[in-house]
Order: sequence, then C-alpha cells, then structure tokens
Amino acid sequence: MLADKPRWEVEGRAWPLREASRFVETDRLRWHVQQLGRGPVVLLLHGTGAATHSWRGLAPLLAERFTVVAPDLPGHGFTQGRPTGGLAMPAMARAVGALCAKLDLAPTLIVGHSAGAATACRMVLDGFAAPAGVVALNGALLPFPGLAAKLFPGLARLLFVNPFAPHLFAGWARQPGEVARFLKRSTGSTIDRDGLDAYATLFGTAGHCAGAITMMADWDLESLARDLPRLAAPLLLLHGGADPMVPASVSERVAAMVPGARFDTLSGLGHLAHEEAPEAVAVWIGAFADALKVTG
Repeated sequence: MLADKPRWEVEGRAWPLREASRFVETDRLRWHVQQLGRGPVVLLLHGTGAATHSWRGLAPLLAERFTVVAPDLPGHGFTQGRPTGGLAMPAMARAVGALCAKLDLAPTLIVGHSAGAATACRMVLDGFAAPAGVVALNGALLPFPGLAAKLFPGLARLLFVNPFAPHLFAGWARQPGEVARFLKRSTGSTIDRDGLDAYATLFGTAGHCAGAITMMADWDLESLARDLPRLAAPLLLLHGGADPMVPASVSERVAAMVPGARFDTLSGLGHLAHEEAPEAVAVWIGAFADALKVTG
C-alpha cells in the first residue's frame, strides 16, 4: 500500500542531513526544518516537488560561514498542514515569513530554486522579509512562453481536481528506475544516488505528489512578473545552461526587468545545478555575500 504522506519515522529514516532536522509549529502548519552552521542567516527555499534534500550538498558548504535554514515548503516533504490561502504564492510567502518569525531568525540572504525563487521574491515584495540580497537558482519567475502559458496551468488544475492523479503518479514513481529517468529527461541534471533515492521516496507518496500538483495549479506568475520591477533587494540570477525545464532566457529577461539584477550562466549544468555542483554554487553565493558586505 502506498503511503499517503512521507512519514519521518519511515521515509525519513535515512533522510539527508537528518541530524540537522527538527519540527516547528506555526498556525495550521507543522514544519520540517533543517538548521546548521553559525553566522548571518541564509534561508534556502526548494522548488516544486522537492524538499530539504535538495540542499544536501550546498547547505553544509554554506554552513561554514552562515546559519543555514531550510524548510520543507507546505505541501512538500515532511511538513504537514496547509497555510491560510492554500499553496498559492502569496500564502506560501506569508507562511515562510511566519516560520522565520517563530524561529526568531531574519534572513540576510534568501536562496530559492525554481519556484522557490518566486517565493523568495514574493516574500520581499510583500514585506515578509528584508534580506540584503536574493539568489535565484534556475528561477521560475515568469509565465511559461507561448502556448505553454495556457496549457500548463490548465493541466495542473485538471490534475488537481482528479483525486486519483497523485496516487497514479506515486505508483509510477515506485517502479525501479523511473524517477531517475524522469529527472534526467526533465531537468538535464545528473545527480547522486542520495538525491535520486530522496526524490523516489517523495514521488512515491501520494500526499507529496498532491502538494506539488496543488502548488502548480495555484501558481500566479503573471502577478509576480508585474511586481518584479519594484523588487527592493539586490538579485543574483544563476541559471544552468543545460536546463530544459526553465529556459535561461527567463533569467535574462528578469535581469533586464529588475534594477541592478545580475545574470550569470552555469555552463553545462541543468535545472538541478545546485545539486550537481554545490561547490560551484556555494562560491557564487559567497562572492555575492561578499559584494553585499555580508559578514558574521
């Protein structure tokens, strides 16, 4: 029988960086959070369908000079409950802001991957965080181009109203080798066995799949695109040059929209660039912090 939601005592037994994990309660949510290191606070926000395991390589490197805080976003991983407003971007930003307040930690930097980058920007735009800077890793910050702009959200909503869709996806993910093939084809990234095992664990639970589908169905990138030009925090956009999921042109366009934003390509890396080459990404983030004069 497929697990409806990932269980910490079962699916979490061999979870990456488990020793850094704890559970924190805010209104309507019981968060799985990993925290490690000392120094200025860096908040890590994963993308749709991922969880804290996405930072297994990068977080320890950043922890050499920062306090690193990485939650499983609502609907994902081992975090339980739903924030007021569901999994729409403004609700997600508000919920993460409430988590930071509960932890009494104000992010000096926010690093977001894919949809997590959109959440990071929304937090700043809506006043839930005031970091010295934001790093977008393969940021999904603009609506999909062309026909996909209409088809993709519609497909996500169709899956959302189909109660069988998460269970069907979870059943498929339990087949040997399917998750590894899916990730390579869809992200262009080659990641390690620990990462593949963690994704397989999550995709094999219907509750996690439902959370990812719900998040996609509720995502409003049009409003974010209108608001991005007033983003107050310095923005660094790092984009894997081999990413088939989010074109590098998205980051290029955002760099032109946001005053002072910087765009750089991570050559040869895919959508999961931070999982493929955490050392290189850590160097970029460290240099960005130095430029902002972020010190311990």
